[in-house]
Amino acid sequence: MPSAMAKREALRPKVRAVLAPIAEPARAPKMQAYMKSEMPYLGVTSPKLRAALRALYATYPFDSAEGWRADVLALWRTAQVREERYAAIQLTGHRKATPFQTLEALPMYEEMIVDGAWWDYVDEIAANRIGPLLAKYPKDMTRTMRAWSRSPDMWKRRTSILCQLGRKGAIDLELLYACIAPSIASKEFFLRKAIGWALRQHARYAPAEVERYVAAHPELSGLSKREALKHVPASTSASKDARRSGTARGRAAPRE
Repeated sequence: MPSAMAKREALRPKVRAVLAPIAEPARAPKMQAYMKSEMPYLGVTSPKLRAALRALYATYPFDSAEGWRADVLALWRTAQVREERYAAIQLTGHRKATPFQTLEALPMYEEMIVDGAWWDYVDEIAANRIGPLLAKYPKDMTRTMRAWSRSPDMWKRRTSILCQLGRKGAIDLELLYACIAPSIASKEFFLRKAIGWALRQHARYAPAEVERYVAAHPELSGLSKREALKHVPASTSASKDARRSGTARGRAAPRE
């Protein structure tokens, strides 16, 4: 049986070997420009990327949490193109890695969030890796998310706000508001957008509560207000005022 180190050394060449034949180099510059990425792209579209990696990871051993974390981080740290980092993220989300999703994986995700420092990496990890850890370890992860919400690192703050996106009606509203509070007056676009996105998601299940929260917090940015109330009918004068103030100061924003 190959050693863990041998597996780690072999993984990135295997990833490149399955991605290179399906790359469309003509797409790569546009993909890089859209993502404002210093790291280049091969030019592999998302559907092809997911399919190729799904086939590759079908043969991945998933024999230990320690080996899995080492392989993920080796792939992440040595990536030369952005698709290789997407490959590392996809490996973390494989169904056979479900038993490995413990608090021991948190430092790995934290490194990927802080080092990745862009929405295409961070949002997937926040909603679909950190979120499930919060559900599984509510006491420990609530404490961690509260700490991250006050971090000097913007992407850890964004993660704390977005980590409950997948929880539907089971959201811990006290935690969400606690994670929003340190960034509520921030001028950072990615924090303003995250606040609006998280509130908009909750508005699917509790529109009146989101309307109340927005009306009670005039310090929210126009962007956050617009996003939060996007699908909520304007039923009160307070919410109408909030919408008007948001629209007056707002402008079109990218989806992230």
